[in-house]
Amino acid sequence: MAKTKSAYFCQSCGYESPKWLGKCPSCGQWNTFVEEVVEKPNAAIPNWKPSNNSSGPKSTSTQRANKAVPVNSIDFAEEHRILTPDKELNRVLGGGIVAGSLVLIGGEPGIGKSTLMLQLALSMPAAKILYVSGEESDRQIKMRAERISAPQPGATGLSGSGCFILTETSTQNIFKQIEQLQPDLVIVDSIQTLYSAHIESTPGSVSQVRECTAELLRFAKESSTPVFLIGHITKDGMIAGPKILEHMVDTVLQFEGDRHHVYRILRAIKNRFGSASELGIYEMLGAGLREVSNPSEILLSQRDEALSGITISATLEGLRPMLIETQALVSTSAYGTPQRSATGFDTRRMNMLLAVLEKRCGFRLGTKDVFLNITGGIKVEDPAIDLGLAAAIISSHEDMPISSKTCFAGELGLSGEIRAVNRIEQRIAEAQKLGFEQIFISKYNLPSGKKEKNQLDISHYKIEIKPVSRIEEVFGLLFG
Repeated sequence: MAKTKSAYFCQSCGYESPKWLGKCPSCGQWNTFVEEVVEKPNAAIPNWKPSNNSSGPKSTSTQRANKAVPVNSIDFAEEHRILTPDKELNRVLGGGIVAGSLVLIGGEPGIGKSTLMLQLALSMPAAKILYVSGEESDRQIKMRAERISAPQPGATGLSGSGCFILTETSTQNIFKQIEQLQPDLVIVDSIQTLYSAHIESTPGSVSQVRECTAELLRFAKESSTPVFLIGHITKDGMIAGPKILEHMVDTVLQFEGDRHHVYRILRAIKNRFGSASELGIYEMLGAGLREVSNPSEILLSQRDEALSGITISATLEGLRPMLIETQALVSTSAYGTPQRSATGFDTRRMNMLLAVLEKRCGFRLGTKDVFLNITGGIKVEDPAIDLGLAAAIISSHEDMPISSKTCFAGELGLSGEIRAVNRIEQRIAEAQKLGFEQIFISKYNLPSGKKEKNQLDISHYKIEIKPVSRIEEVFGLLFG
């Protein structure tokens, strides 16, 4: 009789060891090793394939052996993508859902992961979608579906006629239902609740998450059925489970946002079928998530009077240009050590901007409290907002407002120079579309004397373009 095998796994990174260790050699964490059974005797391999032939399902690994072939002799056809009604999801995935892809969606509890996936299942009545839930009962899912489903005019009841709900945690039972239903799309909520019969560990452990993901990956690739996995995250914001989970899947999406704001951001961290720098923006309403097609309009506040410390910056997320409102508050420090705080912006980069303004421009900010804020609850890492933030800081320091029809797009260097930024044409076009009158950009974005391929032609823009090369020029043009 076969002996049950066990090993020790690090619950932080998934490192495997034949014996218990106090410190993980991979991630350096202490007391994270837990013994788990890795093989159960007489465990049957899950049979999910449809038995449409008399010989029964066979493993593709035993049918033929792979051979090395020249790259130019490989037949290539463009991947067929399933377009969903959700345009923001299509954008983040790179143009739609690829057949046979495995997509992992992570996010904080209550951020809207299950709502987003259930909306997707209800909005595609022509497709047969299996929604597997290991966390909620079918009545709970029905209550949410009644709340978020938008019935068509003249129709009664839910619109998701092709959505099937399965409340199950055993992968063997899930594959039996898949064999009977033959769905076009499978959604699993969540991967940490599933368990496989031939791994004797609790659901959510490293070995269970890895084995269940491997079974779903094998199913997705051999049947060309796309699978969406919802994953939990840790207190550090990382997806729970072994790090190999993110390597196994094709696409990793992060659903993030502030609980105190209504806007949610769907960001691609890894994408084998498209760009990993795209993002989609949603608005959380009582009836579910609403797509935000023009984020610039929601990120800019409508104010009647001119206020100091507020500027508009042109940023870029992936291929999407956005205009965001950057706010700064500079006040006299009441304590010995001045406070420096930033919301939605890197604090270390803020300290660099303050050092440049004090060294190159002569502003005494060493004894001032400085607070920065990116409105809308989003986080921006684009260096093109440096110029707008620097102008907002000086505007608050001098208590002189900047026109609400002026925006900025430029990176600030350590010597006070305004560096060029990429895709300046899209930033200018977005500012012109929203009715701005002038935009400050780097002089180095303009064409030089010699002919270059990507030169900025400013003749066809109606917005006034002000090229600057140093931060002193900006303050001279703004405040005189």
